[in-house]
Amino acid sequence: MKKYFLLISFLFFVVSSFSQTGTIRGFVSDKNTGESIMFCNVTIDGTSHGSQTDLNGMYTLSKIPVGEHKIAVTFIGYKKLTKDISLNKGQILTLKFELESSTVNIGEVEISAERQEMKTDVKAASIKITNEDLNLVPTIGGEADLAQYMQIIPGVIFTGDQGGQLYIRGGSPVQNKVLLDGMTIYSPFHSIGLFSVFDADIIKTTDVYTGGFSAEYGGRVSSIMDIKTKDGNKKRLQGKLSSNTFGSKLLVEGPLKKGGGTTFLFSGKTSYLDKTSESLYNFAMPYSYTDLYGKITFNANNGSKANVYGFNFQDQVNYQGISDLQWSSNGLGSEFILIPGNSPVLIEGNFAYSKYYISLDENASALRESSISGGSMGFDFTSFQPKGKIKYGFDVYGFETKYKTYNSANAKIELNENNSEFSAYVNYQYNADRFILEPGLRLQKYTLGTSPEPRLGIKYLASDVLRLKLATGLYSQNIISTVSDRDVVNLFYGFISSPENLPTDEDGNEYKNQIQKARHIILGAEYDINLKMDFQIEGYIKDFNQITNINRSMTSNYDNEFIVESGLARGVDFLLKYKTKKLYLWSVYSLGFIKRYEEENEYFPHFDRRHNINLVSSFRFGKKDSWKADARWNLGSGFPFTQTQGFYENIPFSDGINTDYTIENGELEIVYAELNKGRLSYYHRLDLSLSKTIEISKNTILEITASVTNAYNRNNIFYINRITDERIYQLPLLPSGGISLKF
Repeated sequence: MKKYFLLISFLFFVVSSFSQTGTIRGFVSDKNTGESIMFCNVTIDGTSHGSQTDLNGMYTLSKIPVGEHKIAVTFIGYKKLTKDISLNKGQILTLKFELESSTVNIGEVEISAERQEMKTDVKAASIKITNEDLNLVPTIGGEADLAQYMQIIPGVIFTGDQGGQLYIRGGSPVQNKVLLDGMTIYSPFHSIGLFSVFDADIIKTTDVYTGGFSAEYGGRVSSIMDIKTKDGNKKRLQGKLSSNTFGSKLLVEGPLKKGGGTTFLFSGKTSYLDKTSESLYNFAMPYSYTDLYGKITFNANNGSKANVYGFNFQDQVNYQGISDLQWSSNGLGSEFILIPGNSPVLIEGNFAYSKYYISLDENASALRESSISGGSMGFDFTSFQPKGKIKYGFDVYGFETKYKTYNSANAKIELNENNSEFSAYVNYQYNADRFILEPGLRLQKYTLGTSPEPRLGIKYLASDVLRLKLATGLYSQNIISTVSDRDVVNLFYGFISSPENLPTDEDGNEYKNQIQKARHIILGAEYDINLKMDFQIEGYIKDFNQITNINRSMTSNYDNEFIVESGLARGVDFLLKYKTKKLYLWSVYSLGFIKRYEEENEYFPHFDRRHNINLVSSFRFGKKDSWKADARWNLGSGFPFTQTQGFYENIPFSDGINTDYTIENGELEIVYAELNKGRLSYYHRLDLSLSKTIEISKNTILEITASVTNAYNRNNIFYINRITDERIYQLPLLPSGGISLKF
């Protein structure tokens, strides 16, 4: 009896101890703009309790003992802020902090926010891109762009300046999901390849997961690009007007009502390259685009907020008298963050509708069209724990795909489908003294089947400067592209859902799954060489055990329209970074091997690049560091291509058996060698830019930029005409200039 009494007393003591606590949470923002500050440190003086703000500037301190405390808020480049508080039993105390920029030279000894995040999250195969980062790469006409920065990320391969696409650690573009404020964007880059549809000045952060991503994300078998836009300035009206030899842009943002409770943001950019390229560069570039984005944000006093946003992206490639390609992408969406007054759980949600349409009208063939449209809804819940957090949620997505084309037998093909997807996930992050564990489970329910997908991330903090990491998981996908992985250049990028009737395997058996499948494993290490320099190495294996592709070998209407392949991508990436207030250096070397398998056939896809090097530098100098010089050099080994083995005359026998083949003129046909056994020459390119900032007044800044793309005019192969042996090259030396005014 005494033992039971002691046990009950002990349990009562434990429960009582935990009940004598409260929770402190809130947001940290910039006093000048009202914009939230990420990775800001919020601590309680004299204790081990502390937290970092997230993307929304939110922090949570759980299980804090009741009583008097002093809260300290610190972040690089801002003045330290402290506040005395009193916490009662069971209380959820919400505190908002506004930090003021520091004018004191605090030296170069602080740990970067990125490095702090490395010590609190697994983040395997992940790169976080901030607005500041985008401006460290040479700009074209003074305008930073996400497309240019993506090309320097470890494991990312860019296939060309014209019609080029991004391939991430063996994954083709359709296998890489791009999210804008929670909405899927189907065509994030323009046809010229140098520009994305996103204005760099509206981007707050971009998280690029090149593999092994957590259970929070799904629906793709290779990678995720999660883009978050900033809210409008809460304090004042501000904007940017710019123009350069490639295009122009306008950005305006500010409060709609006094106090910043409601803000707006609008961005519009357009290209006139198709009208100016021939006169400026004596080189025709028939590319044009227009991108519009708008956002209204409603802010509550307790940190809850909601926004409504919309976009319209247009792209056109018009080779007069030959072909006319056009695509458009538009959508409307809403996101919200809800902070319940009496609950430590954070609630997030989004609603969206979007449509993507593309058409290609060629003189030599009939009009081809493709579209995908639909709506989505998602909810996420985050419960903060003393040593981690639990995040769970669900997504619902319904969409319609339409596709019209003609095969090699000149037969019309139309595929119109309605599909739905449902997914639910739970992800748990536990932070121990030396380990960060992140197990998760995602359930993907497609029209064609269900896919349970376990995920796991682990980071081991071996020392203060060395961290080891691992990420692995199963992944699935329904959407496929109208472009085959065997196509070298194909601007007609449409989308369809996975077909119900797949061809049988090489043994004549039906495939167990109708959706595409993959599994990843990522192993890596992070080492802080000193306060200014760090080194990362990551090895990866992506096993694409089922991929559905368009059948480019159709010769009759009886052939199957699709083929099923498997693939293997493996490689290792090295990243060395050096950063001070004046100098930034970024060095990447990637070694990769990609193969595709279809029955007994084995080949290298056209984006298999064995070696890839990117060297980037950015240097500030002059009075008040008003001058900035940027450089980027890229070297890539040659892509695979199918060689020409010979030619022959094909007699059409237009009169049947009465044809006199001795006098009839035939058509020249090509005898191809084995698929992609040859290699093109190496690609390399140097880009430079120089900018000067002139401060007209406190809030008015003029920036003048001169830049050059392909500085030493390298003739990088675009394609070779097999008949005439004419060589078409990528972009030549392209000088550009621009001017922008911030107000």
